[in-house]
Amino acid sequence: MNDPGVAVVIEDDDDVRNLLSAVLRQSGFEVHAAPTGRDGVRLVREVEPIVVTVDLGLPDIDGYEVLRRVRAFSDCYVVILTSRADELDALMGLQSGADDYLTKPFRPRELRARVAAMMRRPRSGAGGAPLMGGGPTGLVPGSGGPRSARMSTINVLRHNGLVLDHHARTVSVDGAELSLTRSEFDLLHALLLGRGAVRTKADLVKVVRGEAPGASTYISDSDERAIEVHMGNIRRKLCEDPRNPRWFQTVRGVGYRLTPEQP
Repeated sequence: MNDPGVAVVIEDDDDVRNLLSAVLRQSGFEVHAAPTGRDGVRLVREVEPIVVTVDLGLPDIDGYEVLRRVRAFSDCYVVILTSRADELDALMGLQSGADDYLTKPFRPRELRARVAAMMRRPRSGAGGAPLMGGGPTGLVPGSGGPRSARMSTINVLRHNGLVLDHHARTVSVDGAELSLTRSEFDLLHALLLGRGAVRTKADLVKVVRGEAPGASTYISDSDERAIEVHMGNIRRKLCEDPRNPRWFQTVRGVGYRLTPEQP
């Protein structure tokens, strides 16, 4: 990367903090580091980074609280790190607004790859509400599939009262705008573009990573469980009844697809 911007590392372990800082500096970032959650939140507010790494097990406020406070004023990319064996901690971090997670010990190459994948996805201006964006552009559906998934313009997708404007990075339902994270917007966009075809969890992992559909890449069970968490967050924000879904159906053991168009 060439001058990608500013990064903040929030980590209480000296060795891990130094390693994270070194990896990010090697990737071209200007790096600031903090050993506590409160200091980290203050740094994020002061230096307005594009990337933040947050350890969940901080000595003062935990990583979840750091995420909550940061998301109140910043749309930066956030990678959480946890040394806990239970992946539930990391999945809860995704629910709290993180974009990705790594489990300690991690390989520097893996951190660089995760950050590079996030940086390939669109990002809004600094501050304000959580960012929404990502996914392919300029794709025009063919004649097949549900009529409700057609584009009224090249950037707008509609389905059962839901309207996604890719150019403006907005989503609304029955006229009321929703606030989605980057990953949630990416997934929603991909499902609408699918026009009713089943999108596997593995496919959707690549969407969130910003990888090409045919890319040969390793996808773990935890990656697919992270998609389930993101989809659960989308449904919660849409107030969707899973027993009588208006927008998305779960294809058990496979993935997700659009519901039929409602009359």
